[in-house]
Amino acid sequence: MRVLAIDPAVRNTGYAVVEGIGREARVLAYDVISIPDRLPQSAALAAVRAHLRNVIEKHQPDEVAVEGIIYVQSHRTAISMGAARAAALIAAADAGLCVYEYAPTKVKMAVVGKGKADKQQVAFMVRALLGLAETPPHDAADALAIGLAHLQASDPLKAKMLERRQV
Repeated sequence: MRVLAIDPAVRNTGYAVVEGIGREARVLAYDVISIPDRLPQSAALAAVRAHLRNVIEKHQPDEVAVEGIIYVQSHRTAISMGAARAAALIAAADAGLCVYEYAPTKVKMAVVGKGKADKQQVAFMVRALLGLAETPPHDAADALAIGLAHLQASDPLKAKMLERRQV
């Protein structure tokens, strides 16, 4: 299975393309889509969607996995995160791909073994599990972790533990 995993944000969307079964995964690509602050939010969202559309065309994933909604203190942050998530979902829907979401704590549990792991721990474990030569940027590491969790969720024994939900 080939999966495009996305950690959506308006200014720094992390993405990863991983392929494999369960814990046996191979990284095909990962990066962070960085959008300058000088662009208005609407242009930033269009850029995220366009970039993800290009990634989908290039790597031809079978499915897409995204981070689920997290609870934030600010309504403004929540709206911004929802908009970035929508841009990612639209890119996947345009390609006819099934999208699954995972709670951040479940992703961290699957990859690090601790649901409250910090970004450094996630990046370290992703590097170790995937045999990467360097530690990926945090947003890309989060996307890689989402991809690993999605591959693990394809195992019927672990599917209940990860509580994936089709969006």
